[in-house]
Amino acid sequence: MKTQVQFMHSATDDALERARATLDSEDGASDLATLAAVAGLSPTHLQRAFRRRYGVSPAEYARARRFGQLREALRDGVAVTDAVYEAGFGSGSRVYEESDRRLGMTPASYRAGGAGASIRYTTTGTSLGRLLVATTAKGICSVTLGEDDTALETRLADEFPLAERERVDEGRDEWLDAVIARVARDLGWGDGDTPAMPPIDVAATAFQWRVWDALTRIPRGETLSYGELAAKLGVPKAARAIGRACGSNKLALLVPCHRIIREDGSLGGWRWGMEIKRQLLATERAMSAAQG
Repeated sequence: MKTQVQFMHSATDDALERARATLDSEDGASDLATLAAVAGLSPTHLQRAFRRRYGVSPAEYARARRFGQLREALRDGVAVTDAVYEAGFGSGSRVYEESDRRLGMTPASYRAGGAGASIRYTTTGTSLGRLLVATTAKGICSVTLGEDDTALETRLADEFPLAERERVDEGRDEWLDAVIARVARDLGWGDGDTPAMPPIDVAATAFQWRVWDALTRIPRGETLSYGELAAKLGVPKAARAIGRACGSNKLALLVPCHRIIREDGSLGGWRWGMEIKRQLLATERAMSAAQG
């Protein structure tokens, strides 16, 4: 038989699902008072419980959902103005204020496959294979690992098919050099002093940013399961969402999603290859042990 506590948890879960369903509906209200009435909870309780369950506040959830709709509409070729209003934004100016962070570029540029964006990139060799680092005018937009430069450049072109892409090798540039120096230090073949890291220019939801930030706090040489990281973030039921956030990471090594493993202790997947993940974790553990 269910205990009173279990019944209370079940009732709260049902209430949160009603609130989330309202946010997901076409004409659903997103103001906290209305959502609280739908859920049958006080606004304060709803705010706290919703963040605990889903990792973001109701307002952040609604905003991320609208940007997701905008992203899909732009990919489908819908005119920018129509896509902005169809996604539920009352003002186009607010979209442009946040689009650099959530889309990585303006809506018009995103719709056009990165048209108008200027990307500089370079490649270098590492103990894990070839590394590609790419930047826009606003910050680092891609860090990827692969067997050869051709595969890495193809992946970059697929991600930003219409962006202006310029390979920079001689002297590279300050931001590219900073990332390469950071990677070299973290892999144990660079000196201890590295330049300050440049800003990041990657599209992400509020929840993805929370997960990526948490990943950077996992000590080198250690790992966490999806469930363990979800618990640390206060969202114990969000292990799958944690996995999706890790899978969407475009910054290999800088955002160390390789430190996440399955609940059974197996390595799980990694977008840059299981053998590289295995080698990277072994390198980190050895470095951590050597440093005491």
